[in-house]
Amino acid sequence: MRAHTIEVCGLTKRYGAKEAVSDLSFTVRPGRVTGFLGPNGAGKSTTMRAVLGLDRPTSGTAIVAGRPFTAAERPMRLLGAMLDAAAVHGGRTAFRHLLGLARSNGIGRSRVEEVLGAVGLTDVAGQRIKGFSLGMRQRLGIAAALLGDPPVLMLDEPVNGLDPDGIRWIRGFLRSLAAEDRTVLVSSHLMSEMQDTADHLLVVGRGRLIADTPMADFIRANGRDRVRVRSPHTASLVPLLRAAGAVVDPLDDGALAVTGVDSDRIGDLAADAGVRLHELSPQRASLEDAFLELTRDAVQYRAAEPMGSAR
Repeated sequence: MRAHTIEVCGLTKRYGAKEAVSDLSFTVRPGRVTGFLGPNGAGKSTTMRAVLGLDRPTSGTAIVAGRPFTAAERPMRLLGAMLDAAAVHGGRTAFRHLLGLARSNGIGRSRVEEVLGAVGLTDVAGQRIKGFSLGMRQRLGIAAALLGDPPVLMLDEPVNGLDPDGIRWIRGFLRSLAAEDRTVLVSSHLMSEMQDTADHLLVVGRGRLIADTPMADFIRANGRDRVRVRSPHTASLVPLLRAAGAVVDPLDDGALAVTGVDSDRIGDLAADAGVRLHELSPQRASLEDAFLELTRDAVQYRAAEPMGSAR
């Protein structure tokens, strides 16, 4: 049997005249957290549903460990997934919900207690799910994905609704799963959190793959380091910087975002011209900056400029 990978090859999915995914190919490998990114409507959810066999591809394949997921005799022992944490019966208790899932896959009662403890829900195991907060439902969805102790995990927006402590917990938890040589695929719109969690990135736009690369390489290739500068003499400083080849953009708080020259050069130019600086802060490129730059032409739903106030 192949290693526990997720393999998507030439995947295309059409809904009538709309092509949600177009000839998409990638492999998600064990031992790292792979982030799955893309603007709204990019095809992420359709791809994940195709992997699970919930959507039949128009063409191409999506397989887990060398075979269709639907062919697995005990699917929860192969792949654990959370696509919609709200898709649960609110009248059941957390324990009964997980126990029913466990029994369907030949998993014992003790494992239900283990995963409830792992996600911090032991104290509310006997409560009905309809009273759960969004964050508690997220934890319950993650517990369900873990029931079969699977080598492959696929989670859609796992930090949605979690408080800061919960977000830090899921970050460490996902990394610990990857450290156990599991295959971990995580879709999220929270760029700052993904930057702290994922080792590798898959980026899609309008149903097509536009990046398959390590996190550091992605940011380096698509992001721009900049220097944040504040001065009481902005009018004098800007021409100096531009003459030195810098790109200068004003920020909302009156500071300047400077790219093209480093902080040492900016400081020297200001000192030579007798221009006082109140701030000179190098800022590394972020995943959010790199993502927005790369996907600028792949955004399907773009808001108009903010409207003025009603009169």
